[in-house]
Amino acid sequence: MKQKVRVVMSSIIMSGCLSGLATEGPDVYRSPLVFEDDIRQFEISDLESPPPAGAIVCTGSSSMRGWHSTIREDLAPLDIIPRGFGGSNMNDLLHYVDRIVIPYRPRAVVVYEGDNDIGQGVPPELIILTARKLVRAIHAELPDCRLYFLSVKPSIKRWGLWPQMQEVNRAIHAMCEEDYRLTFVDIATPMLGPDGQYREDLYVEDDLHMTEEGYRIWKKILRPILMAGELDR
Repeated sequence: MKQKVRVVMSSIIMSGCLSGLATEGPDVYRSPLVFEDDIRQFEISDLESPPPAGAIVCTGSSSMRGWHSTIREDLAPLDIIPRGFGGSNMNDLLHYVDRIVIPYRPRAVVVYEGDNDIGQGVPPELIILTARKLVRAIHAELPDCRLYFLSVKPSIKRWGLWPQMQEVNRAIHAMCEEDYRLTFVDIATPMLGPDGQYREDLYVEDDLHMTEEGYRIWKKILRPILMAGELDR
């Protein structure tokens, strides 16, 4: 029996085949079609310079998108395909998974979603339901693909929503414990100070997106986990 990948705390154009999955809770999640232009730009880029198969797709919302400039260097020598699209939520990623994840036949996927979901008023239980659908959609096509879920980060702007974010993090952690192909990566705890409060030095002027120091923390936490789980595969 395969052992579960360890859970770590704190420390091409295809369309339509999975899109119908992203219709849960239409009165809560707004239409994913607002990102159509962003996704087409990825597809145009893929036609001009096809990414390698068997790489690691790193996808999610603006915090992931903000890492694009250095993520390949930060996670080298692993082959990384950056596919963050700013403003996205878990339902948006589910809607476009057949276009910006599955066509690359990745061996692993790193996901950062849930932050905007909470900010948009989506209840934690619906976020987790959507995350489970995302996992099923990927494993239906790529049964051996491993998924690394980054915890929802704290931020100054959304500090009042931190309890809901913690609830989402606990639920994603529990989900990951159910399947050896899933790993929960806690990047949130190292972003808090000794008093359990947010650190002002980790955020730019909008009080939401991260400074270089924030990304250094993400690199410090995520890189060794990916190296251990993916380097020799």
